[in-house]
Amino acid sequence: MLSMKRILYIGNKLNSKTSNVSSIDALVPLFESEGYTLFYASSIKNKALRLIDMLIACLRYRSKIDIVIIDTYSTLNFNYALLVSQLCRLLNLKFVPSLNGGNLPKRLKENPFLCKLIFNNAYKNVSPSQYLKDAFESFGYTNIHYVPNTIELKKYQFKSRQIDKVKLLWVRSFSKIYNPLLAVKLLKALKNNNIDASLCMVGPDSDGTLKNAKLLAKRLKVDVRFTGKLTKSEWIDLSKDYNIFINTTNFDNMPVSVIEAMALGLVVVSTNVGGMPYLIQNGFNGILVEPNDSQLFLDAIKNIIVNKSVTTKIVENARYKIEQFDWNVVKQQWYKILTD
Repeated sequence: MLSMKRILYIGNKLNSKTSNVSSIDALVPLFESEGYTLFYASSIKNKALRLIDMLIACLRYRSKIDIVIIDTYSTLNFNYALLVSQLCRLLNLKFVPSLNGGNLPKRLKENPFLCKLIFNNAYKNVSPSQYLKDAFESFGYTNIHYVPNTIELKKYQFKSRQIDKVKLLWVRSFSKIYNPLLAVKLLKALKNNNIDASLCMVGPDSDGTLKNAKLLAKRLKVDVRFTGKLTKSEWIDLSKDYNIFINTTNFDNMPVSVIEAMALGLVVVSTNVGGMPYLIQNGFNGILVEPNDSQLFLDAIKNIIVNKSVTTKIVENARYKIEQFDWNVVKQQWYKILTD
């Protein structure tokens, strides 16, 4: 049924040492498993050459495809979406921006003309969070469809965990916007409060922040485990040894790592930014705190330790919530987007 659609997927398919799995990396194999025909660009590391490769792909495959999906971010990669989308218009190709940038609302405000060139001319715009959907609609866009980020739930075994000792897990790329230094400061605060705690930080270095995190840990005299980038299966296996997942970011959309943590049975403590309150209902399926405040994280973790029965219920509610993100559910939403 699904093989009727031929897709060119435009995104950063880099799988590099400095990046985690992107939307294109996650969705391409899932689409292919459902019978879609996929072409994609680009895996070229040089940014200028990557853009050229993306544009050439549109020209090369224009007669072989039905639709173009474009991963759309809020930072420099926004320009990829802008130029690719305008080439699609010239070639009369239907294109669907996949809205991945947590700070896209700032783009909508600061670059309204360029945004309209992309989003007003799209066949459909797909948002992985209600947060971005609401933000776009507040700027007058009506062609916004919510399709959440997805996981294959069967790969995420739920585990009940004891929280007698605090074992923190942080999974993200080391970038300033994700504020990894806050995790190190939190570990220090826990130690200062005589709470037995450890911290493992998983992810590649994207802007030099990993070095800063290591220097901070050394200065604060706390022992942090830095694993570097791990494969999906490696960090899922590692997660069995931890019980609290912390998301310290200053900007966010609908991070897959948090969805995964909720599926695995880790209690999630996250900053209350971007799309997080659309994913986590504070005190019900996770804990939300204001950004860049280690004291608020500390207080939340103290409550987790003391209120064990409440924590157990939070974790169970989180797993139930994540069932709606399973690929078997989400693929039907993508099918509707691509075939209507």
